[in-house]
Amino acid sequence: MEPTSLTVPFVQEIAKDALTRVPERYVRPLHERPILLSATTTPLPQVPVIDLSKLLSQDLKEPELEKLHYACKEWGFFQLINHGVSTSLVEKVKRGAQDFFNLPIEEKKKLGQREGEGVEGYGQAFVVSEEQKLEWADMFFMLTLPPHIRKPYLFPNIPLPFRDDLETYSAGLKKLAIQIVELMANALNVDSKEIRELFGEGVQSMRMNYYPPCPQPELVMGLNPHTDGGSLTILLQLNEVEGLQIKIDGSWIPIKPLPNAFIVNLGDMMEIMTNGIYRSIEHRATVNLEKERLSIATFYNPGMEVKLGPAPSLVTPTTPAVFKTISVPEYYRGYLSRELRGRSYLDSMKIQNEDENSS
Repeated sequence: MEPTSLTVPFVQEIAKDALTRVPERYVRPLHERPILLSATTTPLPQVPVIDLSKLLSQDLKEPELEKLHYACKEWGFFQLINHGVSTSLVEKVKRGAQDFFNLPIEEKKKLGQREGEGVEGYGQAFVVSEEQKLEWADMFFMLTLPPHIRKPYLFPNIPLPFRDDLETYSAGLKKLAIQIVELMANALNVDSKEIRELFGEGVQSMRMNYYPPCPQPELVMGLNPHTDGGSLTILLQLNEVEGLQIKIDGSWIPIKPLPNAFIVNLGDMMEIMTNGIYRSIEHRATVNLEKERLSIATFYNPGMEVKLGPAPSLVTPTTPAVFKTISVPEYYRGYLSRELRGRSYLDSMKIQNEDENSS
């Protein structure tokens, strides 16, 4: 039985009523309320920008590879420009996702989460108790690649032409994710074959997020502060509304998405594979008083058949393994069984003492 999420109301439906107050189940205690900063008006540092075309050019590769290494080590996030995914395809996917969330609720429910089938489908994730504060968002999550792992009642039933556009986008983003991972291996001086083995067959999933306008955005959270559990996340922001914030040195920094860029971040699995050299950084999503915000996160993770642990060449007598090695299914069972919060699960993967190291 896959870990599931408790059924809760759809926020998009709640937001359709002319609310002046947020329902109590969404109101955060004081210490959890977000500070709504704008990257446009607040002069804060911005995440590094990496140019893929330079990384693929012989002459410009080295300095850009150093930038990539710095971004992964210090920020765990970067914006990727000149990424090679067709702009017209990206526009079609943005339109398709917007149209999907605009469908009548009865239509969306046909693609809803099913009892005992995990968190795939339209709904919410990581709701593990009736007391827990809820996020001001709805999502549609599904496994996309390899095709044989798709749920037969989800991907094939996505309305056309969105389904075909997603198929093309999914293939393009798998290729892009592999390129990024191999360039990271380059930056770490790890043989790319070794990194490929750590990914095995490779699994891709997608999460479309819809954050409705909120009458009291300063009281709610669109997405709890967390680190991603997987390896690599490629985020496409669908409109110009800000909301993504990342935690650097204890401060929350809003990210201003660049046009035609992807926001890329590393997850816990990547921190484990790089033996702690590259960082999985806490991030969260805030919401807006007047406007909806939409995004699509595409995750690229190791296949279920591989063992997850630090890349062998990064474990030496002077840099011993920081994390345990476990099977990928065992890792997911632990990650999905708890509420999505901070770095708690990654910390539980750390090797605490010599005894554990030898077990």
